[in-house]
Amino acid sequence: MTTSTPVKETKKESTAVTTRKSHPFHALQEEMNHLFDEFKSGLPFARNFWLEPVSDFNAKVDMKDSEKTIEVTAELPGVEMKDIEVKVEGNALSIKGEKHSEKEEKDKNYYRMERSYGSFYRLLPLPCTVEKDGIEASYKDGVLKVVMPKAKEVLANGKKIEVKAG
Repeated sequence: MTTSTPVKETKKESTAVTTRKSHPFHALQEEMNHLFDEFKSGLPFARNFWLEPVSDFNAKVDMKDSEKTIEVTAELPGVEMKDIEVKVEGNALSIKGEKHSEKEEKDKNYYRMERSYGSFYRLLPLPCTVEKDGIEASYKDGVLKVVMPKAKEVLANGKKIEVKAG
């Protein structure tokens, strides 16, 4: 003997249904899902602010090769002189340091404390040998200036080449 269960038919309502794609928060929800998926999978994305400290501090450096010296200028706003280290390593100049900033505001109705830290390291290959004993560095108003005299053998071996019309 076979028994069958009666199927109850439901009447479909004719209400207007808003599709998910047309909902105003759909794009936001999709983006959030995407960010969390990437975070969970460990894949890198534009700036992994979940795992890395955010710092936009980058030492801007200019190098000038003059006749007798190599001059390097680095912009280090907010960095104290005691937090800067300059070295000549082989045929390269290294500049490294740290920036510390702390701002505190107190008022009757609020308290606000902001801290900012950043470190930098630049290794600049030198175009020639320099006299390490004659190197001078100065720091003023957030600008580091390093002047390195070229080695005597570099100055003695220099020769100006005349350019002729071809």
